[in-house]
Amino acid sequence: MPQVVFLLVPYIHLLDLAGPAQVFSTAADKGLDYRLSYVAEQEDVTTAQGISLNTTIEWPDLKTEDLLVVPGWRWHHDAPGHTAGHPKISAATARRIAEHHAGGGTVASVCAGAFALGQVGLLDGRRCTTHHALQNELAQRHPRASVARDVLYVEDGRIITSAGIASGIDLALHLVATRHGPGAAARVARTMVVYTRRNGDEPQASAMLRHRAHMNDAVHRAQDLIDARYTHSLPLAELAAAAGVGERTLTRHFTTATGHTPLRYQQELRLERAEHLISQGATVESAAQTVGFQDARMLRRLRARH
Repeated sequence: MPQVVFLLVPYIHLLDLAGPAQVFSTAADKGLDYRLSYVAEQEDVTTAQGISLNTTIEWPDLKTEDLLVVPGWRWHHDAPGHTAGHPKISAATARRIAEHHAGGGTVASVCAGAFALGQVGLLDGRRCTTHHALQNELAQRHPRASVARDVLYVEDGRIITSAGIASGIDLALHLVATRHGPGAAARVARTMVVYTRRNGDEPQASAMLRHRAHMNDAVHRAQDLIDARYTHSLPLAELAAAAGVGERTLTRHFTTATGHTPLRYQQELRLERAEHLISQGATVESAAQTVGFQDARMLRRLRARH
């Protein structure tokens, strides 16, 4: 995903844009191949917070591996181009979005941005979500969509929708974790000083993020090491040294904080990464080797248990 393109709509919420943009920008600073660009239907875009943004109206050349993101906007605003709180994108913009997805590209939305995807027809027959205050409206406007509630984001057929505002950060961290592994996402999150966690449906949530909803610094330090080196053998003594506590203390605190032992947590990371590789066409044997298992038997057992 070398290019992340943000479509700026009038009265865009700054955090809907800045959150995911910061994730991908930080990832680029850490050596991952992301380039950010911005496009709008007019060069000056008024934000919901009163700051004007200046960008280009010329669309970049989108490739299959590129990500197109539609951040959300202030829903109720009496302004030209708005109809019942819904700023319509032009037919030309809708065609750009549809063509990118039809060509194999990924399209994401934050908050009210889901309505733009619905206008294009990309939500028909798919699970999706938006801000909790807009979920009923989304379901009414797009009855062929299946609106998921009480989740932070939903991924369905290269269409990714998030609940809005800060959840755009979770969406972006998920994409980084999916494509570059949990260690990369953890490093980005730590740099941004955000908790690497999310709630929602289990299939949507990265294992690395799902088990970070605690305040134990020693366990976080151990998790940092596991996230970065989950494909390697990690003796408990090495993890305890990194955490700055004894082995028994680490095991006790780790289990209390995450519900897993350090080994089980590492296995869950391996399993999640292996499942992603298999979904992309890898064999069980090659996936097992890539994530650190000595042979495929352990991976098969974990998959069956899961």
